[in-house]
Amino acid sequence: MSHMPVMKDELLSLLSPKPGCSYMDCTVGIGGHAEAIMEAVKGNALLIGIDKDPESIELARERLSRFGENVKLFHGDFRDLRRISEMAGVNGFDGVVFDLGISSFQLDNPERGFSFRLEGPLDMRMDRSSPFTAFDVVNGYPERKLFEVIRDYGEERWARRIAKAICREREKGPIRTTLQLARIIEEAVPGRWRHGRIHPATRTFQAIRIEVNGELKGLGDAIRDAVDLLLPGGRICVISFHSLEDRIVKNAFKDISSLTILTKKPLRPKKEEVDRNPRCRSARLRAAEKKGG
Repeated sequence: MSHMPVMKDELLSLLSPKPGCSYMDCTVGIGGHAEAIMEAVKGNALLIGIDKDPESIELARERLSRFGENVKLFHGDFRDLRRISEMAGVNGFDGVVFDLGISSFQLDNPERGFSFRLEGPLDMRMDRSSPFTAFDVVNGYPERKLFEVIRDYGEERWARRIAKAICREREKGPIRTTLQLARIIEEAVPGRWRHGRIHPATRTFQAIRIEVNGELKGLGDAIRDAVDLLLPGGRICVISFHSLEDRIVKNAFKDISSLTILTKKPLRPKKEEVDRNPRCRSARLRAAEKKGG
């Protein structure tokens, strides 16, 4: 529960939460940003939180319990935000937050299969009630489709070599674990590229995770739905962690005529935060305000 939310100060500055208002956190996780928002208004606000990971929701429920009925949490996808707002009986928000990507809580649990540094099953599901896992992608996708996933979602220059190596290896038997997959990827990458700034498996693991969870599907539509639910003068803040997400956010903001963009370029974490939490180094924060406030 000591988890520190990424770019908390910058998000609070842009969101500018006020007592008596209503907020939606579309990716509440274990409640870091939601807690910061509620603390900023001394608990005097309504906050609706959504997350597709039931385990995260339970931790968030414990973390936010002191705010009582002012916080309502729902298991669901950010694409469900319109339906969930109706369930919660709220038809307008003063602020909406998206913190995209994977949390440290998920990454640090080997059983979840997200990390290429920890031995675990090839899982990568944010919602473990879903039947579709990373094992299915790695062992079931034809080479061409596997290559396209790694190329498009990982922006991996060695996607073709990695897909070929995975398919060659799985002919001997199923690829079952994270470290087994990471080794295959590392050996597929040319030697001089194996010791760069990031681990050679980083982009492929990202790509497979995005495919398993459909992370990019409907993101633009969800942002548009969120803006529809914003009250005049309300603000939307989105933290993304790679260029694919950021591009969708940037284009959605630009295309929605009712928005005034507050961040001409995305804000990045300060050096002090990156030193404390290297995983946040790729974070990008964009924000906009609904006209008419």
